[in-house]
Amino acid sequence: MSTTSVDIHQPHGHPDDPHHQHHFATMEQQFDTSKIGMWLFLATEVLLFGGLFVGFGLMQARYPQEFVEAHEHLQRPLGALNTVVLLVSSFTMVMGVLSAQRNDKKKLVLFLILTIICAGIFLTVKYFEYSHKFEEHLLPPRWYHAQPGDTVKDPYTGQISHGYGTFFAFYFMMTGLHGFHILVGMILLAWIAVRAHRGEFSKEYYTPVDLIGLYWHLVDLIWIYLFPLYYLIK
Repeated sequence: MSTTSVDIHQPHGHPDDPHHQHHFATMEQQFDTSKIGMWLFLATEVLLFGGLFVGFGLMQARYPQEFVEAHEHLQRPLGALNTVVLLVSSFTMVMGVLSAQRNDKKKLVLFLILTIICAGIFLTVKYFEYSHKFEEHLLPPRWYHAQPGDTVKDPYTGQISHGYGTFFAFYFMMTGLHGFHILVGMILLAWIAVRAHRGEFSKEYYTPVDLIGLYWHLVDLIWIYLFPLYYLIK
């Protein structure tokens, strides 16, 4: 009589795949777990920016007129340009993931590079915006200088209201944090592009491309909320 022993702990799926981690039974399970992890990370990002949005709303309720007048000092065309740039980058990122799924290495690298270029354009535009703010002293309360069109004064000191500087404190805090996420995204995209050029991704394994894509879409989505909040406030 012969017996056959089966190792129930033997992973199934793609045991020879160098990307297959030993603690996952299949590549499919590995992909799903990685995606859940990314969604959890993105949830913490939503909580982070959500707190800032709430803080902005509270201060806007306290200084309604100052916030409306302060937003007139922003360069709306540049904000609109950056919105278009990020929307285009979302499209190129989607096409990059699709190219990975189709085993199209050349298009994957191309779309990743285009996404990085869009991110670079965004940060360049933001640099010019920030430069203008510093030149005009459109800064947080301690460094804010009164501007033409500022009409509200503090009833106790007779000086210009702190509401204007508070607006720009939130502006720099939220757009600066968002810009930092853009910079991190560029680094991650460059890393993925290098790996893609080496031919590391295929329709069987494109998890990093998909995960960075999710991160990038959240960064774009946050700006979609920041743009009307600051540039179109009424």
